[in-house]
Amino acid sequence: MTIHRPNDTRYSIAALAVGLIGGAGVAGALFLAGLAPLLAGLAGLGVLTILTASIKYTDQWEKAVLLRLGRYRGLRGPGYFAIVPVLDRVAYTIDQRIRTTAFGAESCLTRDTVPVNVDAIAFWIVRDAERAALEVQDYDEAVILSAQTALRDAIGKHDLAEMIQSRVELGHGLKEALEQKMANWGIQVQSVEIRDVIIPAALEDAMSRQAQAERERQARIILGTAETEIAHKFVEAAGAYRDYPAAMTLRAMNMLYESIAKRGSLMVVPSGLADSLNTPSLMGIMGASGLVPRDGSALVSAAAGGVAAGAATESVPAVASPATAPAAAPAARKP
Repeated sequence: MTIHRPNDTRYSIAALAVGLIGGAGVAGALFLAGLAPLLAGLAGLGVLTILTASIKYTDQWEKAVLLRLGRYRGLRGPGYFAIVPVLDRVAYTIDQRIRTTAFGAESCLTRDTVPVNVDAIAFWIVRDAERAALEVQDYDEAVILSAQTALRDAIGKHDLAEMIQSRVELGHGLKEALEQKMANWGIQVQSVEIRDVIIPAALEDAMSRQAQAERERQARIILGTAETEIAHKFVEAAGAYRDYPAAMTLRAMNMLYESIAKRGSLMVVPSGLADSLNTPSLMGIMGASGLVPRDGSALVSAAAGGVAAGAATESVPAVASPATAPAAAPAARKP
């Protein structure tokens, strides 16, 4: 407990020293005055007890509540202070350091009727020790009960989602509620923090499935959006290839070459695709521009990215070089 009875046997060396010196001085004076040694010793022992009991002390963070014949006489400390034995009494000491109080609420219903268990912690300090001593019997227990009541009231005013997502705001609300209740007790609440919100296992599993379904829905929406953007890009590409058929042919040959180069194997091309590539016309154009070798070697599709001649299923007639073309022309005129 924060409010505790003082330990009367907790005498310091200074109090014992004062008592011994005072008791020895009184006993010596009475003995020199002619009093019997036994009586002088008893008198010295009594003085020692009174002086030792009249000196008290408290630690740096404590305040001592002093009562005289049951009436409040004030606060003493920290450090050494004197009291009147028999008349004065230190009722208890008050710790004025910042303290923590853990509290919770079990099986409380939220505004959306969800049972939850909430654990919280409050940081508070006694600012006015006089009020804390006179206005409330046991302020430590009062703080715990008040915090539990305020927490239950706050739970009933919030939904489960608000409690999970807005723990800081809920803590501020609890702090204000506790400050209003403890204003007359001399206690100041530093802060209130929500440590944990525990929900039933079945509800937790249902919320997990709901979150998973929501993320899957968002993933599908993103995928559909991407497909729509891709479709629009394909429409733009189709418009460009429609205006330039040669570009479409070169693109198809380039794709064929990339497929063969990456796989490192022979690819069989259907005849319809080979016709769409219009290979003879392209090779004729390249031959006229000097891109095809003049030694009559095998057909090589250099402009298409190096597609192998054996990739097509249909054979393509070789293009005659300019050196052999005049010799072949007269033979063609014979009947």
